[in-house]
Amino acid sequence: MARVVLVTGVSSPLAAGVAQTLGKEPGVHRVIGADSAPPPSGTTGVEYQHVDLHDGSLDRIVAESGAELVLHLGLDTLKGPNREDDLLGTMRVLGAAQRSSTVRRLVVRSSATLDADDAAEVERHTQGLQRRRPDLSVAVLRFANLIGPSVDTPLTRYMDSRVVPTVMGRDPRVQFLHEDDGAEALVRMALSDRTGSFDVSAADSVPLSRCLRRIGGQRLPVPARGLRVLRGVAKHGRIDYASSSAARAAGVGLTASRLDPAPLYSALDWAPSYSSAEAFEAYAHSRGGSSRGAGLRPAHVFALARATLGR
Repeated sequence: MARVVLVTGVSSPLAAGVAQTLGKEPGVHRVIGADSAPPPSGTTGVEYQHVDLHDGSLDRIVAESGAELVLHLGLDTLKGPNREDDLLGTMRVLGAAQRSSTVRRLVVRSSATLDADDAAEVERHTQGLQRRRPDLSVAVLRFANLIGPSVDTPLTRYMDSRVVPTVMGRDPRVQFLHEDDGAEALVRMALSDRTGSFDVSAADSVPLSRCLRRIGGQRLPVPARGLRVLRGVAKHGRIDYASSSAARAAGVGLTASRLDPAPLYSALDWAPSYSSAEAFEAYAHSRGGSSRGAGLRPAHVFALARATLGR
């Protein structure tokens, strides 16, 4: 077992929980949590190290810590979530691992809800690292739509909007992963010697319409072209993040191909405790009667209407 563990993204409850769990493993002497924001209050047993994506701080932390096991679970940014910074953070971690003389295992959390080009780029660079460092044991976990009481993602913002854009004529089935199962999968993979890319999801799926009825979302059916326009505007930063999240979730995460978690179940001899339906119910129950987010502004709905009419 690695004596020194480095976990990125510890400002999130998921990564902070994984770091704490690994810190209790026999033989682990030190757990370092790297991010541009500190872990949630109450996080224990984790040494926080501040990271700036635009300097060499991550390389320095990896080199000086002597980390043998690295889990890249994300990096926060002071500007808020940003797809370019997501990719930059991954590139920084891969580069630091390649240059390190101590890192022996790397686990990267990817996401099946990423833009297809972004996901392909993450996996392409990860495979490149494996070719350059064949001595390095690398595993990539493609998470389904993560959900649960403490989860705050583009998907949860999408479903929490007052107006929820959906693809006209479609009712996609959504695969979920409860946050507790996501943490368990990451810990088990970190402690294993399995390599390759694995889908991480419950085996079942839930119709989107059922999810929105459960939490009271008002659907706005639009042609796929309208969602593509909204996503394009979102990528260029011309609408707020809530709307960007809606476009990304509706346009990508809910129409992705079905995940196959069977190889992961076999590799780890493990399966999630929550089905997709149970994971979503846990999220819905935790919301209670909370007020809905702002969602799409009228100008954004108008942009969708114009795209729909071809104007």
